[in-house]
Parts: sequence; C-alpha cells; structure tokens
Amino acid sequence: MEQTSLTDRINAALPQTQCTKCGYQGCRPYAEAIAAGEAINRCPPGGPQTITVLAELTGQPAQPLNPEVGQHVPLQRAVIREDECIGCTKCITACPVDAIVGAAKLMHTVIASDCTGCDLCVEPCPVDCIDMITVGTEIEPPSRAQAQEWQLRYEQRKARLTREADAHEARRQLRLQEKLATLDRGEQLQKDSIVNSPWAKSPEQLRAEIMAAVARKKGGKGDGGI
Repeated sequence: MEQTSLTDRINAALPQTQCTKCGYQGCRPYAEAIAAGEAINRCPPGGPQTITVLAELTGQPAQPLNPEVGQHVPLQRAVIREDECIGCTKCITACPVDAIVGAAKLMHTVIASDCTGCDLCVEPCPVDCIDMITVGTEIEPPSRAQAQEWQLRYEQRKARLTREADAHEARRQLRLQEKLATLDRGEQLQKDSIVNSPWAKSPEQLRAEIMAAVARKKGGKGDGGI
C-alpha cells in the first residue's frame, strides 16, 4: 500500500502530457518507475519545478533535466494545416487524449483546449501538415487543474479503447461460433472463398483451426482472426 501511495503522489506531480519523452508509455508508468528507483529528471514538460517536487517526494537529490530526453520549453500545442490534411487518421490514433477530431479522408483539426502538446501526432503524419506552436512565454509546467483534466481525458481514452477492443473480440468470437455451428449442420461456409479454392480445407480441418483459435483466446494468447 505504501508503494502504491508513493506512485500515486508521484503521478499527481507529473504534468500528464503523456508525451513519452521520459522513455515510458505515459506519466503513470514513469511514476511507477520513479517509485521503484528511476531517476526523477526525465520529464521535459515538467522541468525544474517538477523535479523539485519529485525530489521532495522520493528523497532523491534534485538535479538538472537529463538532456537526453529533451529541453524544458514553454507549453505547446499542435495545429493542423487543414488545407494540406489528407484525412489519413494517423494523428487521431496517436493522440493520447483524443484531442484531434476528423474522419477518414476528411479534414482533421485539433481541439486546442484539450491538446497536451505531447507532439506524438507529428511524426506519424505522412504529409507533415502538423505544427507545434508555443502557448505563452512562461517556461513552467501546466497548472495542476490542467494536468488533472489531461489525466482524466487520457484515462477516458484508455477506457474507450478497451471497450472497443472487447466489442471487436466479442464479434470475432461470435463469428467463430457461427462457423462451428455451420460445420455442425454440415453446410458450406459460402462466404469463405477459400472453401471453393484449390486450397480448400475440409470441414474437419476448419473445425480444428477454429477450435484452436478459441482455445488460444481462452488461454490469453489472442489470435490474428479467422
């Protein structure tokens, strides 16, 4: 309980930009690493002020920001040059807080108030139409209220992705069960073109593959889909 409490306090002190510049996949994983002994000077968005707080929480000596992870700069946000956007949705997928809206083959835009400035959307863009602009002139971490809002949006996104993945897997499992039922009735899998191909598989082979896929899922290993 004491270790978890320390992790929570460390996570609360981090800026919640979820930028991964520290080398971890978000602020919470970095907080867990710090609680386990990781250096406290790997958060560029937090800068010296956050390092000072982390030093007080962990007992580690305050030290300059590790230059390997970047520099502490004023808060930034992403801006999409919308007339150049091709609607590939790669930036939407990359955004850790769902701050980008749009649809496939349609223009995307950034909700300025929700953008953490993580810049994770920049690299995936195939047409380089995303700029990072400075917001204000003060070099300081975001306010605690802002960090809490970003943390909430990050957690909401993770929950949404989990729900979508679960729903997708449920649909896939239903298709597997329907195929098994079809085989049990001795009917042809008419929608599977492979059945009528030169490489057609017998019902016994198909049944074995389907049952193996179901078993892999139950065993927690997942499956690429059938």
